[in-house]
Amino acid sequence: MTREELHERARHWVALDPDSADRDALRDAIEGDHDATLSQWMTAAPLAFGTAGLRGPLQPGPGGMNRANVRFATLGVLGWMHETGQDASRGVIVGRDGRRNSEAFNDEVVQLLLGAGVRVYELPSPLPTPLVAYCVKALGATAGIMITASHNPPNDNGYKLYAGDGAQIIPPDDEIVERHMRAAIAAALDDPRVRDETDATLQDRSSPLHVFVSGSVLEEYRTHLVDRFGGANGGPAIAYTPLHGVGGATMTRLFEEAGYDEVCVVAAQFDPDPTFPTLPFPNPEEPGALDFAMAVAEASRSTLIIANDPDADRLGAAVRDGARWRVLRGDEIGWLLASSLIDGVHERGEMVATTIVSSTLLEKMARAREVPYATTLTGFKWISRAAGGGVLGFGYEEALGFAVDARVSDKDGMSAALALVKLARSLDLMGSSLLERLDEIEEAFGVHFTTQLSIRAQGADGLARLRERVEEITTGPPAALGECMVSDTSDLSAGFRGLRGTEGVWLQLGELGRVVVRPSGTEAKVKAYVEITPPRQGPLKDQRARARDLSDTVVAALRALLEA
Repeated sequence: MTREELHERARHWVALDPDSADRDALRDAIEGDHDATLSQWMTAAPLAFGTAGLRGPLQPGPGGMNRANVRFATLGVLGWMHETGQDASRGVIVGRDGRRNSEAFNDEVVQLLLGAGVRVYELPSPLPTPLVAYCVKALGATAGIMITASHNPPNDNGYKLYAGDGAQIIPPDDEIVERHMRAAIAAALDDPRVRDETDATLQDRSSPLHVFVSGSVLEEYRTHLVDRFGGANGGPAIAYTPLHGVGGATMTRLFEEAGYDEVCVVAAQFDPDPTFPTLPFPNPEEPGALDFAMAVAEASRSTLIIANDPDADRLGAAVRDGARWRVLRGDEIGWLLASSLIDGVHERGEMVATTIVSSTLLEKMARAREVPYATTLTGFKWISRAAGGGVLGFGYEEALGFAVDARVSDKDGMSAALALVKLARSLDLMGSSLLERLDEIEEAFGVHFTTQLSIRAQGADGLARLRERVEEITTGPPAALGECMVSDTSDLSAGFRGLRGTEGVWLQLGELGRVVVRPSGTEAKVKAYVEITPPRQGPLKDQRARARDLSDTVVAALRALLEA
């Protein structure tokens, strides 16, 4: 792209952008000859509806999260509602987290919906994402919109869309939204008057179509979870952190009302802070994310660490293991929760589900208890719908997402936290522990060691290069990965075991496990998901050691292939 073309593209965006600060930033870049910055803003790939919405860096231009793209996304939602015959009178739930610009993006959504004649139920303050999913079902709304980037880096934000069943949208709905969003952008580029015309339709909160979600609705959420997962006063001593997110107030109130009164919060991470000052990365999966919580746990003599990610839809946990802390893998938390819930799932005739990148152990647990089971594509938009016309009693994904109650058709880190604490308390009363329960599970079903390799894209073409490596592995798979022979390969884009096609490749390692390699749906990275199932010979600790050794060789081989 020539310099003249770059400046012309920027001037076109200035003409359609409703945000004066972004318009000024673009003009300053044009007039100040800051072409490198301008190129970063204007040549980035346009944001597209991916995992149920948008997610990207806060910056002007087509590839950034900004008021312009939030506006176009909302116009896309309105187009989807009209095309699919959604009832605007049922309303749309609108919520936001505590990230930078979340309030401004929330305001844009609310005013556009009201201006289009859509009833709006707005959450009264920055609150956790699961409450939007809950309110869609509780209030019978036609859709829900949440402004959040979940656990992404501090400079990101996002836009998540829920359908009327309270679950994240799936194809073809996301494709319809995307089509209407692109049409809105094209119209604004063609005619600069479109921005002013859209501005004129905005309605403020004095509209009779606007209402704040009442405290009683949110209280019903808490009351239901407390009734189900509460206990007598006491419970394990907990160190809790919301990782500078919006889950703190809701989660601590749930702990209190559930009778778990030995909770020590991580004060330095309790209040929402979009800069995430104490974290290397605002994700409880990341190394170092729980360091502050461990220090608080040591000082308070806690035995369990509970962490929510910044929008509280994920649950991280660590347990005391002798003199050290052991951070539980997402699969391990999933097994623990399944072990406590699966009897009730069986009694109620419900089902359980997990994804193709999560451990295969849940399927074995379900088979042993004669509970219907489903493997889905990656993401809760698929897990939540795994039961079809039935009820999903439990679902999880290895990335710390857990659904433990059917009233929320999405992952919920708060209800999952209560369920895990209830299990820990009941085990303690029996003289056992979460770690001993994990031993029991793997004694019964075999060791299933899971780990990940995550490679973040570097540079503008970094993700494209990583995708090329995945394609090379798919078309020319290696004969072995470390000490494990590759016995079979499946191109996931061609469909897999009855599932629709998706990017990635499945590498079967005979009886020793499997590897799934795929691009992330929410970040510029490629992930490899490794599961090793060693022979069931010798003590459990020896089986686990062998699994780790095998996994190390597999991960090293994968790294060499992906970074080549």
